[in-house]
Amino acid sequence: MARHALVVGAGVVGLNAAHELRRRGFDVTVVERDPAGHAATSHGNAGIVVPSHFVPLAAPGVVTQALRWMLDPMSPFYVRPRASLELARWGWGFLRSANAAHVARAAPLLLALNLASRRRYEELVAELGVDVGFTPRGLLLLCHTDRGLEEEARGAAAARGMGLDAVVLDAAEVRALEPGIELDVVGAVHVRDDAHLDPGATMRALRARLDRDGVRFRNGTEVTGLRDHGGVVEVDVVGAEGARVEAADALVLAGGSWSGALARSLGLRLPLQPGKGYALTIERPSQRLRTAAILVEARAAATPLGDRLRIGGTMEIAGFDPRLTPSRIEGIKRAAGRYFPRLPRAELDGAAPWMGFRPVSPDGLPYLGRAPRHPNVIVATGHAMMGFSLGPISGQLVAELVAGERPSVDLTLLAPGRFG
Repeated sequence: MARHALVVGAGVVGLNAAHELRRRGFDVTVVERDPAGHAATSHGNAGIVVPSHFVPLAAPGVVTQALRWMLDPMSPFYVRPRASLELARWGWGFLRSANAAHVARAAPLLLALNLASRRRYEELVAELGVDVGFTPRGLLLLCHTDRGLEEEARGAAAARGMGLDAVVLDAAEVRALEPGIELDVVGAVHVRDDAHLDPGATMRALRARLDRDGVRFRNGTEVTGLRDHGGVVEVDVVGAEGARVEAADALVLAGGSWSGALARSLGLRLPLQPGKGYALTIERPSQRLRTAAILVEARAAATPLGDRLRIGGTMEIAGFDPRLTPSRIEGIKRAAGRYFPRLPRAELDGAAPWMGFRPVSPDGLPYLGRAPRHPNVIVATGHAMMGFSLGPISGQLVAELVAGERPSVDLTLLAPGRFG
């Protein structure tokens, strides 16, 4: 009889974990708090797969830059001051991690994870058998200023040193790569190992595949507590049918920003802050990119999704506040106007804003591994802005752990108990 695995969270990590577990013969149930089963952060993100992003969020210079940004209401980063011991501890952990030694340890691991996920995406797209917009054209790091290009050129040299295909382009070479669109840039770095795809289409196709494979979904169901009884995990849930208990042989905690509170049920300290990100999706834009791009100085992303263009960014640490901050949205619009001078403001104003909570750990690395003292609980969260990029490899690693296989990547740095 197949063992039963229960996955908390129907985001990109949760669905990939369910897919990999089902492939290994597990009986799988996915519990998702959203009534429609749409984990918002995974559906509305930029959809880029980024081996180029091997530097963790906690890195030298980030704290100083963040303090400067705090004075600008339209900046790409903001921490809302509030009396919170949890936020203070998270901030202290971030400060301690933002150093060169941490980057040196983390960069090779992040690169290995993203490269493995990039390969797994190619396999997954073939398995799904539908068009999800997978486009292996790389990523353009568009630079509006000479200083920005100089910094990215140094980053390109580091990327080449780690085996990535990264080239520096001048403005004319950028225009040749993106004909038919006007870009106000001095140049760019083109990382050819990256890719992009439509996150919404990918999530729908993966969910449909799981439905066909017999995975059960409990949408509109919130997890309120966890217990481990000697090898059997019990999960307290509340949904349309009222309160009840779900039992499983193994539990995958992939609840995104909400995972920290649930981990406390098991006595596990899992520092997480919900990093609010925003995006605007323009239907049939007059300016059409062919390659996904990062607007370097603005810390924003621009992704072509078929006939649409999605522009998103910001990291707003403000707790679980569902309100849209107008100044952050305006910052994205102004950034888009700087890089795409012929993109009409009316097209940006006509795009409905989206917001999602990204789970951010203090050291910029995900939590992936067994919960201390609870070997049948696998934690998979804290991916911050790289959740979609790392979804497939995270799901594979989760399934390897649940099945008792040797993980294909060393998970020591990602241990869920690393903060005590």
